[in-house]
Amino acid sequence: MTSIFKQISSFATVIFGVLLLTFLLIHLVPGDPVEVMLGESASTADREVLRAELGLNQPIMAQFGRYLHKLAHGDFGQSIHTKTPIVEMLKTRYPATVKLAVLSLLIGIFIGVPMGIYAALKANHWQDIMVTLISVRLSAMPAFWLGPMLMLIFAVWLGWLPVSGMESRTSIILPALTLGFGLSAILTRMTRTSLLEVLGDDYIRTARAKGLDEKTVILRHALRAALLPIITIVGLQMGSLLAGTVITETIFSWDGIGRMLVESIEKRDYPVTQACVLVVALSYVIVNLVTDILYRLADPRVKFGAN
Repeated sequence: MTSIFKQISSFATVIFGVLLLTFLLIHLVPGDPVEVMLGESASTADREVLRAELGLNQPIMAQFGRYLHKLAHGDFGQSIHTKTPIVEMLKTRYPATVKLAVLSLLIGIFIGVPMGIYAALKANHWQDIMVTLISVRLSAMPAFWLGPMLMLIFAVWLGWLPVSGMESRTSIILPALTLGFGLSAILTRMTRTSLLEVLGDDYIRTARAKGLDEKTVILRHALRAALLPIITIVGLQMGSLLAGTVITETIFSWDGIGRMLVESIEKRDYPVTQACVLVVALSYVIVNLVTDILYRLADPRVKFGAN
């Protein structure tokens, strides 16, 4: 129980630190949201009136204190530019990112883990070399190149899928493949390496000596012991995906939280930027907590919060 409270307190400290650092950095970046909203031709009086309405004429720490006070009451504020409540914006954008992240993760797992197992079982053979080459090639393809290539092949040439946007149910396929292929390359190498380390252990030889079939030995004994590093990679990648993959969302015009964050930074929309960063930080915290739980399920010897 003590370890749980320690981890919760550390999570709270991390979130507070992220909020404070983001708040300060945003206000130190050159640019004035008032000038962006009113234009360069606006008079000084008009600018000061709007700055007072937005509370931007107060000291930075006073603005930060007011922001924390609103958060404590569940108020994310509203966009400086559109006057839309930020909660409503998040309700639209964040589910889109979650949907894309989950599908991308599933694609990465269903491709990467079987390929990694196959490569480990065929270690040092031509099949292993082929799988390794494929994973290296996939990991070497950045999203800003792979995305347009998939778009060109499946949307422009073949006409099977939409080019971009979110109008069709199939619009998610290309961005999910773009992210999933990169993740599958990482999982393939990690699964192969982790499984090879386990296959030489004594208890695996004992299981085989007892007459268990190879499928049972691999799936029930070796793979479970090799899960910890795989869970780590999946947790880290899920956190990154939930943070919003800015490049992929921009290429495919996917209205997720990553694109929302970039747009708010460009417009100096402080409340929206801070809300996006808070959601990103909370996503990482929750994924970290779930990863800890999965650690314990995979290996009871791992103590909560030990990773």
